[in-house]
Amino acid sequence: MKIKTKLRLGFGFLFVVVLFFGAISLFYLNEISGSAKVILKDNYKTLKYTGAMRKLLDEHDLPLQQSLIADFKAQLALEQKNITEKGEKEAVVHLENTFKTLESSASLAAQQRAVRIIRAELRNIEALNMNAIVRKNDVAQASVKKATLYLVFTASLSILVLFTFIVNFPGFVADPLQEFSEAIKAISRRNYKQRLEFNNNDEFTELAAAFNGMTVLLNQWENSNLAEIKSEKLRIEAIIEQMDDAIIGLNDKKEVLFFNKVAGQLLNLNQQQIVGQNAESLMQKNELLKRILESKNSQSSLKIFADEKESYFQLASKEIVIPNFEEQEKQVLVASGVSAGKVYVLRNITQFKELDEAKTNFIATVSHELKTPLSSIKMSLKLLNDTRVGDLNQEQTALVEHIREDSDRLLKITSELLDLAQVETGNLQLNFVKSDPRQIIDYAIAAVKFQAEQKSIQLELISTTGLGMVYADVEKTAWVLVNFLSNALRYSAEKSKVVIQVSEQDKQIEFSVRDFGKGIEDQYQKRLFDRYFQVPTDGNNKSGSGLGLAISRDFIEAEQGRIWVESELGVGSKFCFSLPVAE
Repeated sequence: MKIKTKLRLGFGFLFVVVLFFGAISLFYLNEISGSAKVILKDNYKTLKYTGAMRKLLDEHDLPLQQSLIADFKAQLALEQKNITEKGEKEAVVHLENTFKTLESSASLAAQQRAVRIIRAELRNIEALNMNAIVRKNDVAQASVKKATLYLVFTASLSILVLFTFIVNFPGFVADPLQEFSEAIKAISRRNYKQRLEFNNNDEFTELAAAFNGMTVLLNQWENSNLAEIKSEKLRIEAIIEQMDDAIIGLNDKKEVLFFNKVAGQLLNLNQQQIVGQNAESLMQKNELLKRILESKNSQSSLKIFADEKESYFQLASKEIVIPNFEEQEKQVLVASGVSAGKVYVLRNITQFKELDEAKTNFIATVSHELKTPLSSIKMSLKLLNDTRVGDLNQEQTALVEHIREDSDRLLKITSELLDLAQVETGNLQLNFVKSDPRQIIDYAIAAVKFQAEQKSIQLELISTTGLGMVYADVEKTAWVLVNFLSNALRYSAEKSKVVIQVSEQDKQIEFSVRDFGKGIEDQYQKRLFDRYFQVPTDGNNKSGSGLGLAISRDFIEAEQGRIWVESELGVGSKFCFSLPVAE
């Protein structure tokens, strides 16, 4: 039977029960109403008529006037038409005859005797009707009790039937829906063996068959997918195990998911024993593991004793974020992810570190060795320019000037290489003192003043009053500012202007050098402070070694400062750095 048919029959049954109870109620109410109408219609009218006749006799003296006699006859005629009780007819006939005697009698005594008889007959008629009223009232009360009994019985039966219907009928729909709800919850818990059985030949049976078919397909998919996942897991574990880098994987509960052989050898831990253990408890027993897991930098270097020597490793960490499939408390559209864990990779960079140190040592050695012959060359050039040695013609003077410029340039590059070697080897020595920012500015301007005068470039200084002191190495900071000014003068046109500005904001002293040259393209600005990087030129300006800005960044960052550039094509460039105000 279809669900729609069941619902129609159920509500039809309710309609029949309500209709039956209503019909019984109407029947007995109509019977009670009929009994009451009989009492009012018959006996009450008789009492009204007899009361009117008695009133005529009580209120008027004998003999009666004709108008009163006519009124009495009218009431008597109405009573003659309303005879309903046994014995009432005889009493009314006797009353009529006695009134005729009253009407025809001439003596007052005969009239008074007739009045007494009339009063007696009126009392008799009233008594008959009063007794009838009491009797009919008893009958009506009996009918009311009977009707009440039947109505109570019918109502109780209807309530019992309706209660049984209310309790049992919703189960035809609710019970299958509940079974479907439980089955769907089981599917959400990956119980694909869940089945539903309905034999009612209705829509639920068809839906259960479709549900069972779906679970069969889901079970098949789960089995095949699980086998594939296991195969992929074994393959990934084999790849991780064969890698030369130390790899550690944690889940979102800080439990060790995987730990390859290289990591076990490096941290002196048994990989089979620690997989599945809590990493925080392992950290308390292994200091190196603690350093690795507590590293806040996703890219950092570690020095570890491995392979019977001090080795260098680059630590890389990556948090694994997956889509959030958990149930949300509120049904809102969100694009969010949750952390599934973290992976740590230790790459052995000892070989590259050794090569880098060899390169740094070579540069430092070569730069140091070059300083002696360069100093000799500069001394020789100075002697050549001395007239006591001899005069030079115009061509020789030009050649000597070119040699001097190239020597100065080579000496600058040598000094920069030595500074770079100090930075890379960690031997950079900074002499921190409290200094006035204006002194640093004045020192830098004095160093490039001659170069600016040669190109007729105006050096404009903008400085606010009441500047705080900086805690820095004056020589190194001034070197950075000189480097900024040298670059600005090199790329500025003759008779132009270079603006040097110093100001204080947010507990920082900001230095800046601005030129009005052609500017730097966006694609080069991010690489300006990289080592050996040079912005392509048109050949009119001699480029340096590509180390000046890189060394400047190292100096400023070593002083807990920040360095950056602002530039726009056709407008010019502004090189800036800031240092914290000294306490």
